[in-house]
Amino acid sequence: MKTTSVFAISFLTLVSQLIGQDNNSSLAWAPKPKILPGYLAPHRPHTRLADLRAKHKSAQDWQEVVVDDDHLNTVYISSAPGTRTPKRFHPDTREWWVVWDGQIRFSIDGQQPFVASKGWMVQVPYRTPYTMETVGDKPSLRFQVNIAHAQTLYPRDEKPPAMPGFDWQLIRLPQRPGVYDRGNKPFIVFDEIAANFEKQPKKSGQYRFINDDRAVSNIIYGYEKELPPVKPADRGHYHAECAEFWIILAGQISYKLEGQAPIIADAGDVVYAPRFTYHLPRFYGQGPSCRLAINGYPEIGHLFDVLPVETSRVDKQ
Repeated sequence: MKTTSVFAISFLTLVSQLIGQDNNSSLAWAPKPKILPGYLAPHRPHTRLADLRAKHKSAQDWQEVVVDDDHLNTVYISSAPGTRTPKRFHPDTREWWVVWDGQIRFSIDGQQPFVASKGWMVQVPYRTPYTMETVGDKPSLRFQVNIAHAQTLYPRDEKPPAMPGFDWQLIRLPQRPGVYDRGNKPFIVFDEIAANFEKQPKKSGQYRFINDDRAVSNIIYGYEKELPPVKPADRGHYHAECAEFWIILAGQISYKLEGQAPIIADAGDVVYAPRFTYHLPRFYGQGPSCRLAINGYPEIGHLFDVLPVETSRVDKQ
């Protein structure tokens, strides 16, 4: 009887504390595997851009897949000056890029062509033809993201590349191209976004760059000095249905990643947290720090540990 009473008091205390902290919180049982999913190639907890550049230092044209899971695919792509993609589009998916080095001329149907350089983020909706060309006298480097297993189509007047195991068939596609809606824009410039954050009282904020039913991409900007201290027991949160990953846009970000040693990620690095894996990212250093958070759901569920409660009063019962 005493055990039952203690449990009931503890549970009610816990509920009242949680409600007091966040009226939107609810308690639920969530699955958590006894063994973490782990990392299957090409995934790594921490992909360093410096390592990729060292690996390909003798080449101007190279590609490195960084994420290829059930939801998203990302590739770092370096292209020599003068390199141009054929005109192409994706029938059902949005594609986007973070330009990391060099200059790329984007020609997107329905938009005036523009040249993007470091810090520009560009996107193209489904069924919207586009081309990219590296301009200037140095290679371009871009971080490309698309939905997993996205297919590429080519307009009738464009010759498709050879594709092992497939023939190319001329088809009729009656649907119209996608549009830039829900806050999506053809491009944004990081320096302009950062300047707006710096005008805020705490010089921090978030900006949703990609807002799609099948993927989101949020800019998260701020300073370590504005954060409260980390509690030793705080593991952050995890996601039950999708991995999450980040490309660091500026400064450094620290990560407490379940099952891994602490990570300090630099600009250009990518950090990957498989589903069911607790993660706690934080701004790091003197700042400013910024990460682009990417996952497969517009309002992904954040699953937190239940916070410990004071038990001294209960222990006296």
